[in-house]
Amino acid sequence: MKQTPSKPADPTETTKTEAVATYQKYWQAMERLYADVNAKNTDLKQYAAGAALKNAESDAKSMHDKGHVISGQVTVGSPTVTSVDINRKIPNAKISSCLDISHWQVIDSTTKKPVALPPKRLTKYVIVSTVERWPEGWRVISDEPRGKKC
Repeated sequence: MKQTPSKPADPTETTKTEAVATYQKYWQAMERLYADVNAKNTDLKQYAAGAALKNAESDAKSMHDKGHVISGQVTVGSPTVTSVDINRKIPNAKISSCLDISHWQVIDSTTKKPVALPPKRLTKYVIVSTVERWPEGWRVISDEPRGKKC
């Protein structure tokens, strides 16, 4: 029986797959960060760096300082790689998705009751993120909400 040589993986497609996988794990880690009032049980640093990490930690701390946590899940809808540059010193990809935070609920960590939020807030919106391949692995380095419904 003759074996057919396996086709080498397309580096661009591999990059896209790895970047999207990291991006999805990043949002799962964000759920844990916002849900933990002590922000101790988070693995966000495995998936984020730079401005994305700094902003997430700062936002979570601000929320936690008010005695609030978030429960529920965020949904990352249709993550699409819009550009890839694998020829840079630090390869990167841009990912556009529909972030759905409508199932996130802000809770008072003392009373365990929901916190009132503005009724007209945007809960499903387009967000563009940059993901880079660092020596330790892929990291989301920036998130840019576009302020557009999706």
